[in-house]
Amino acid sequence: MNRQNFLKTLGLGAVSSVVGSSLLTGCNTHDMSAMNMTPGMENMGPSVTEIPFSTPLRFPETITGTSQLTAKSVSDAILPGKNARVLGYRGGMLGPTIRVQNGSDVSLRFTNNLDEESNIHWHGLLVPAEMDGHPTQLVQAGGAFTYTFRLNQAANMAWYHPHPHEKTGKQANLGLAGMIIVETPAERALNLPSGSYELPMVIQDKRLDGNGAPTYNPSIDDVMIGYMGETIIVNGVAGAVQTVSTRMYRLRVVNGSNGRIYNLALSNNAPFWIIGSDGGLLTAPEQVTALLLSPGERADLLVDFGKVAVGTDVFLKSNSFTGATSQGGQAFNILKFTVNKAETDPFQMPATLGTVLPLSTASATKTRLFDIGISMEGMNGMAMRGMHTIGGKTYLSSRIDESVKLGDTEIWEFDNSKGDEPHPMHLHGTFFQVLNRVGGRNALNATEKGWKDTVLVMPGERVRIIAQFTKPGTFVFHCHNLEHEDDGMMLNFRVS
Repeated sequence: MNRQNFLKTLGLGAVSSVVGSSLLTGCNTHDMSAMNMTPGMENMGPSVTEIPFSTPLRFPETITGTSQLTAKSVSDAILPGKNARVLGYRGGMLGPTIRVQNGSDVSLRFTNNLDEESNIHWHGLLVPAEMDGHPTQLVQAGGAFTYTFRLNQAANMAWYHPHPHEKTGKQANLGLAGMIIVETPAERALNLPSGSYELPMVIQDKRLDGNGAPTYNPSIDDVMIGYMGETIIVNGVAGAVQTVSTRMYRLRVVNGSNGRIYNLALSNNAPFWIIGSDGGLLTAPEQVTALLLSPGERADLLVDFGKVAVGTDVFLKSNSFTGATSQGGQAFNILKFTVNKAETDPFQMPATLGTVLPLSTASATKTRLFDIGISMEGMNGMAMRGMHTIGGKTYLSSRIDESVKLGDTEIWEFDNSKGDEPHPMHLHGTFFQVLNRVGGRNALNATEKGWKDTVLVMPGERVRIIAQFTKPGTFVFHCHNLEHEDDGMMLNFRVS
């Protein structure tokens, strides 16, 4: 059942009464007229309101893999001059960037100073199941836990965020997230832009109150389409500006939003190069002029300001896009680059980057099909359960939904051909390769030519992936639209 038919089935009277025990517990609700929507655009989500681009982009501190993280309420300024309460892992919104070497031992002590349970999921790290931040692996309020594991994977850009079921969306939206950069000698040998020419960026959207504090109060429609805000921030700053020289820069981008998709482009329409995806480097640079990036996905980009005149501004923006009735109708700026210095650039674009050996479909021992359209299954009276499902099921922590043999290679297909909401599907515990997309866009984008852990399945699409499962234990797979996930669009799978 698609979204329109689902809400039609509920009826207007039901919409104001169904908010009950599930995701919306403890949250205020509001009708669609209070969602910053323009008349006749009820399905487009809150529109983006740009503020003046005048605040220098800031970068979280960098720490090693043997440090401490504390989830707590802190004061920070998203808007210029407005200190407000947010959540963070150190001194401000977002956590520090963790930079680690492959082969190293990680020991991160996590303390939970929130008034509710939390944990940390290492999104994009291949860690043991007991360290993954499964929704059942919770650290209670006032408690602590040390995440310990040895890294054994290619260089990549990962990130971390909470994963307590029905609270993930709130905690991540209010500020709990951070970036992880895994380095290897092979990647360093490529001499990619580094130091001040490497810009780690977490892009998010927020709804802010009059004091500039993020608010999280999802309505029924927010649960359906994802919680989207009117203010775009980068590394915790709205209206951010970054000065650059006339040379190549490496942009390491995380879409850390709850539900918003970005169609990344440059305001001068210049091409840029994709060199890496969720799981690491591509085999070769891919030149594009736009890139669709959904929640949970990462993109490793090279942007050349060498031909831009000093004194010129270039915006990183999100272009409009089609295929999703709930968003995509508006183009907006994200970040302003100001070219303020002429500089000789010694960088040479590598012809090859990494190795992505294709997994053989002939080696797949099983194919699994998952219908990810909206379902009425799981509805509990008027408690608004089960709007988003996988194969007609919603999450139950004690149930193992899929059993996978350790070491096997499998093909999984996500079928959104009857749905009308985008679903970025994320697997824990492994990386995968995208085989094909049928319907909708009918093609793979550049990031999908490398190793992935999250893939966007737009309405009308069926996407097939192939993965080898080498980590034993119980993991989850889910939609990374965090409202969909908290609503139950998540299942357990056990590898043994």
